[in-house]
Amino acid sequence: MVEIPVMMPALPEIFLAGISMVLMMVGVFAPENKALRIVTGLALLSLIVAFVLVLMPEPETRTAFNNLFLVDRFTVFMKVLVLIGSFLAIVMSMGFIERENMARFEFPILIIFATLGMMMMVSANDLISLYVGLELQSLSLYVVAAFKRDTVRSTEAGLKYFVLGALSSGLLLYGASLIYGFTGTTQFQVLADTFAGKEGPPIGLIVGLVFLSAGLAFKVSAVPFHMWTPDVYEGSPTPVTAFFSVAPKIAAMALLIRTLMGPFGNLLAEWQQIIVLISIGSMVLGAFAAIAQTNIKRLMAYSSIGHIGYALVGLAAGTEEGVKGVLIYLAIYLAMNIGTFGCILSMRVKGRMVEDIADLGGLGRNNPIMAAALMVFMFSMAGIPPLAGFWGKWFVFLAAINAGMVTLAVIGVLASVVGAFYYLRIIKVMYFDDALEPFDRPDRSMTAVLAIATAVVLLFTLMPGPLETSAALAATTLFAG
Repeated sequence: MVEIPVMMPALPEIFLAGISMVLMMVGVFAPENKALRIVTGLALLSLIVAFVLVLMPEPETRTAFNNLFLVDRFTVFMKVLVLIGSFLAIVMSMGFIERENMARFEFPILIIFATLGMMMMVSANDLISLYVGLELQSLSLYVVAAFKRDTVRSTEAGLKYFVLGALSSGLLLYGASLIYGFTGTTQFQVLADTFAGKEGPPIGLIVGLVFLSAGLAFKVSAVPFHMWTPDVYEGSPTPVTAFFSVAPKIAAMALLIRTLMGPFGNLLAEWQQIIVLISIGSMVLGAFAAIAQTNIKRLMAYSSIGHIGYALVGLAAGTEEGVKGVLIYLAIYLAMNIGTFGCILSMRVKGRMVEDIADLGGLGRNNPIMAAALMVFMFSMAGIPPLAGFWGKWFVFLAAINAGMVTLAVIGVLASVVGAFYYLRIIKVMYFDDALEPFDRPDRSMTAVLAIATAVVLLFTLMPGPLETSAALAATTLFAG
């Protein structure tokens, strides 16, 4: 590991922090009727620049800010997913926020700030930088959840997310303070060295690890810390819900993987049972609770809880193969979820957004292309081969089986079978229910997002190599030391 005295490893984050402040000034001084479009265009351009900076070739693991910040192949992989999710969320929001009287230039800036926090989370190499990145992300997300302030639902979503998020931050901080109290350090590498070769860690440290895991489990909406998800997903503006469902979850999963496999990698026996329990709970709740939903955004909330459960199966394995499976799963989940929310954002009748599953009736006849795309995403989420979603589950379940956790894999397969019911129900409504009033024609940007997401889900089986190789290299980095 090379200590670089300059701030080059954090160049993408420094760039986003600087451009965020510039965009605020641009928004204030730009003409009022053009401010949103100017700031949105510059925000998208800044994310592209950050993407390029993240991909700049780095020969080895590097740290900055006195080991508080770390960059390696794992962080690069996860930051790429976060930036793609943030970029697509802004693209998908452009037409929506103008139609729904939310046309304020602060929206893309808040997404940039949230993205900056996520990237800091992914590169956290200390409990302090972990918390700083987490709170920067969370504060931005609280605001965008309530961004449609003239509606009760959006305001309620923001308030619920804020109150429960504050609780989770308290749990996380209490856990971090216990860990510091029993070890005398907050640095990940020093923690890892402390636990190497030792047996029987003090009970107070285990309690701290439980609280830390609980705080992180809230951020990925894993059971039993999922209670905010359905209400926030339903109440938030739909582009915000799409953003919540991908980028913050990917960043939080990256942080959970880095924290458990890094400083606490030698305490596998202590935290593995925690991950197994929340994984089983998430898979089972996600499978059964979504069956009774009539609102498609609430259904997607329970679906996301279930998918986090599947991803946690790979982490529970505690092996390099398991981490590789999680990374592949998250990349595929990004494509499936963005595509699905692109279809949800296209559910407009005469300019009015509709959200009930019943509103999809007859879509196969009224708009066969959109119906076909949504069918692909539903089949993929259900894990039907040969679509990408099947391979995502294949990698995590195989890792669990190879780690001797056959029961966990079997529970995952059974939960996936139950969950397939509500995905297939959406397909049944589109193709076999009575035709309703056709949806408005989707925006060009939305059509492009749907096309790209559909292509990724369909073609992954034919070209799995690049993603699998990148995920394998990223996973190897965590076990190199």
